[in-house]
Amino acid sequence: TNKIIEDLQRQNAELSGMMLATGVILTQLLQNICKRELNPQAAAGRIMQTAREGVEGFAKETNADPKMKKRALDAVQQYEEQIRSVLAV
Repeated sequence: TNKIIEDLQRQNAELSGMMLATGVILTQLLQNICKRELNPQAAAGRIMQTAREGVEGFAKETNADPKMKKRALDAVQQYEEQIRSVLAV
């Protein structure tokens, strides 16, 4: 049982690290894309709205767990706030 718990903890740490790196890279890419636009705030809004629509569509098509869908939409909101915080108004 301890071996199973250790394996799960290791897997969780690996996934958490990958998720953190992916989030940081994604945020940096989106910030750079938005900064090149004439209206960076509007560009961020369009990208995030498209992301929300993608989450909604995926969740509907796959009958996704409502908790997963909520977490995904929360993540989109979090990214939007992070990106907008560094963009010119």
